[in-house]
Parts: sequence; structure tokens; C-alpha cells
Amino acid sequence: MKNTTYKVVEVTTVTDEELERVLNEWTEKGWSLDTIQFAMRESSKRPAMAFVIFTRSEEAA
Repeated sequence: MKNTTYKVVEVTTVTDEELERVLNEWTEKGWSLDTIQFAMRESSKRPAMAFVIFTRSEEAA
């Protein structure tokens, strides 16, 4: 039986370069992108931070 493990990475500098760096770093380690959630500021159209969520399937012990 396989278990799904989750990894959440908080990104405080939300730029295309930083998101690309995080995506490349964790997919190279064997994680798969699940979703990206953005936290918005009320006074700006740019996100204040992002949470990049990855998954990985592992064999159950």
C-alpha cells in the first residue's frame, strides 16, 4: 500500500524566478507539484506570499 506524503514550501518573495527555483528544487528531489496557493494583500494586486504544495507516494511500512 502506498502513502501520500505532502511537502509545503512557503515563498515570501513571490516572483516568477523564485517560484521557478522552488519548483525545480523540489521536483528534482522527487516531489510532484500538487497546487500553489497565494495569500493576497488588501492594498496590492500582487500576492504577499505563496504556499507551494508537493506530494510524493511512498510504500507503507
